[in-house]
Amino acid sequence: MLRPEAMPDFFDISRHFTPEERAIQSTVRAFVDARVLPVVGDHFEKGTFPTELISEIANLGLLGCNLHGYGCAGLSEVGYGLAMQELERGDSGIRSFASVQGSLVMYPIHAYGSEAQKERYLPKMAKGEIIGCFGLTEPDHGSNPSGMRTTAIDDGDSWVLNGTKRWITNGNLAQVALVWAKVGGQDGEVRGFLVPTETKGFEAQLIHKKMSLRASVTSELILEDVRIPKDAILPGVKGMKGPLSCLTSARFGIAWGVIGAMRACFDSALDYAKHRVQFSGKPIAAHQLVQAKFAEMLTQITSSQLMALEVARLKEEKKLRPQHVSMIKRNNVRAALEIARTCRDILGGNGITLEYPVMRHLCNLETVYTYEGTHDIHTLILGQDVTGIAAYD
Repeated sequence: MLRPEAMPDFFDISRHFTPEERAIQSTVRAFVDARVLPVVGDHFEKGTFPTELISEIANLGLLGCNLHGYGCAGLSEVGYGLAMQELERGDSGIRSFASVQGSLVMYPIHAYGSEAQKERYLPKMAKGEIIGCFGLTEPDHGSNPSGMRTTAIDDGDSWVLNGTKRWITNGNLAQVALVWAKVGGQDGEVRGFLVPTETKGFEAQLIHKKMSLRASVTSELILEDVRIPKDAILPGVKGMKGPLSCLTSARFGIAWGVIGAMRACFDSALDYAKHRVQFSGKPIAAHQLVQAKFAEMLTQITSSQLMALEVARLKEEKKLRPQHVSMIKRNNVRAALEIARTCRDILGGNGITLEYPVMRHLCNLETVYTYEGTHDIHTLILGQDVTGIAAYD
């Protein structure tokens, strides 16, 4: 029988964690229980982000927490994954905030930035004093980011950027935007530029009327003759390798994060099923069909945990390939979405209310399923890896 405190760690996977990693999970879990869960339902309903939590998340060392130096916590990859898991147990929007800050902005500065850029941005970003956003996706270019139309023109003393980016997490919170643009024109090489959001010609517009990731800031970035210094370019990377490596880092965190959403839905549905009495006076958890659903969900959660742990070890051993991350992002998000739908079914009509976390997670996971590489795109990445044939055209 599963121990209640182990739900749902069926294989006792936590025995593979170091004491530090277990402490990280415990600390972030306590933070989510005390500070996120009491408020996130209201923020989801209102469509607002709990900005008051930013400093607390930073104080826990969770911004860029798997980076080393420059004020970053230097956690193991498993420790980072567990932190993202607990944040997403709270809400995908909270995890997305930390994931974008750490994996999509701090990571490329750490990996490809000049020493001056690292010193200028990373310590303050780790403290939450500077928030960043990642400008890659455009209104007409999502799954095919290399088709971007945003350009950066060298006018001698400055770079001049023009273009539009859309679906940008943290856009209206950010003091700096990492914007990917083609140098010289549409046939130019893709480069990354650090753009202070106060720069003349830069505008961030909130995207409203979302039905998913409502407790998250999502924006459109408009750049009209945005003039930035020549040293604002990331010197250490050229071409699509830059943004794609950032996405690999972020997708790793997503694959861990959605396990938290799975667990939140599973725990909520299990508690409900044990107390919801129907028909013969027995709780619905006593019925075979309901037990079959829990058996399947438990298997999916356990499989996702094992895959995430193994890929984390590969990452720590520097044996990770992007295709490994595509597999766990694809598998784990699909499993999380299926689990959320099943749990919503178990809760019946109660499952659609914010009194329970399930519908909120279900709505969020619809976005997580398609952002940072859709399910189908990751399918094609794996298909190409197996066959050696690209099937994107």
